[in-house]
Amino acid sequence: MFQTLYSYFWWERLWLPANLTWADLEDRDGRVYAKASDLYITLPLAFLFLVVRHLFETYVATPLAGLLNVKEKVRLKATPNAVLEKFYAATTKHPKQVRAGGRGGRPQRCLGKPWFYDLREVWKGYPIQSMLPSQYWYYMIELSFYWSLLFSIASDVKRKDFKEQIIHHVATIILISFSWFANYIRAGTLIMALHDSSDYLLESAKMFNYAGWRNTCNNIFIVFAAVFIVTRLVILPFWIMHCTVFYPLDLYPAFFGYYFFNVMMVVLQSLHIFWAYLIIRMAQKFITGKVVEDERSDREETDNSEEEEEAAKNGPLSNGHPVLNNNHRKTD
Repeated sequence: MFQTLYSYFWWERLWLPANLTWADLEDRDGRVYAKASDLYITLPLAFLFLVVRHLFETYVATPLAGLLNVKEKVRLKATPNAVLEKFYAATTKHPKQVRAGGRGGRPQRCLGKPWFYDLREVWKGYPIQSMLPSQYWYYMIELSFYWSLLFSIASDVKRKDFKEQIIHHVATIILISFSWFANYIRAGTLIMALHDSSDYLLESAKMFNYAGWRNTCNNIFIVFAAVFIVTRLVILPFWIMHCTVFYPLDLYPAFFGYYFFNVMMVVLQSLHIFWAYLIIRMAQKFITGKVVEDERSDREETDNSEEEEEAAKNGPLSNGHPVLNNNHRKTD
């Protein structure tokens, strides 16, 4: 049974164009091709990323935040109330508070290659295209990073786009893995580099926001919004997706892998449109002079934080409300 499923899964017609087999992608004559077994290393690397992240947050980020006077909000616990807790669990959309991490990548670019500029070169000679060492490490690091995001998503701060984040991580892992199996490495490298081009700007804006450098944060956010919209809503659909949808058909008939890859690209593009909507909303608030906050923030969590700050000023809580002592008048 297992052997039958294994044979169907690796059937050449699913992964490769007609008249091509896995034997055509065996290393020979100095050419090196991607192998499915190469991806095994991404799982232990993902856990290594989690360890490095924990060490960085504990021994670098936290002390640095203290030097920059970044303080965590005071969060006071209300006295447990079984009735209110039961009502909250029954009515809220997010009864559990978890954390959702942002995305980030470390692109290694192949700027000297003709296919980086001429998209028709992406498919020249496909699938008999040798893999570069830089592409190997770019794929291993990128896929490991996304595995680590998926593993840690249950312990990260939950935001409005929690479900979209999960869909994005799963779709990205599938796309990266499939492009590796089917030797779509040139197209995959371009797609990953394009996605990574704006992420460091968003993370930089967040750090300056936490440090209280609002003007710097706002300026970086404007640059991030412009880069995000140009790369995700212009370059990706009108150049990269055009390249993956139309150019391959000049070389071989459409096959299952061709359809599967482009359907997953459509899923990613739909998420880009959703996030672009949130970014534009934030940009509107910034332009109109309103306080800019992360549109993905969980509103319930934000409201709770405000209540906790108020409680810190007014005194201890009882069932979520400040206890009034005899030195204060109760006001309506």
